[in-house]
Amino acid sequence: MKANMSEREMLMWKMQAYDFAMDEVALFLDTHPNDKIALSYFKQYRDLKNQAEREFSKKYGPVTIDNYDFDLSSWKWIDSPWPWEIGSEV
Repeated sequence: MKANMSEREMLMWKMQAYDFAMDEVALFLDTHPNDKIALSYFKQYRDLKNQAEREFSKKYGPVTIDNYDFDLSSWKWIDSPWPWEIGSEV
């Protein structure tokens, strides 16, 4: 993690880190489906990711199309920089 990250980059980094933790524990849960600690860990990081996603969407726009709240007058999904364009020259 870079020390000079913008708030937008930091939120994206957090979502990616939480998503990675969820993927890893999901693999463990595939073979240990009743492990209470792993289930709790998954829920904790899912909640953290959802919270970071809501914060990101509120400040910078939706992260994924399923987070997009649109009206019927215009498709504004394409108006904001794409999530992977953070920190790059577009």
